[in-house]
Amino acid sequence: MDNRLLEIVVCPVCNGKLSYNEERQELICKLNGLAYPVRDGIPVLLEREARAISLNENN
Repeated sequence: MDNRLLEIVVCPVCNGKLSYNEERQELICKLNGLAYPVRDGIPVLLEREARAISLNENN
């Protein structure tokens, strides 16, 4: 994931900052507890494609 892209991409639900989990290939929004998949290097920023993350993952 390109760091420049991470600087400008925001959560489509809350407009919050996203962090990248390289191991899971996901963009994480800690504010609303969603993880957006990154497929073939392309973030899929659709709420219906996101998965809810548990409190343990949200640390």
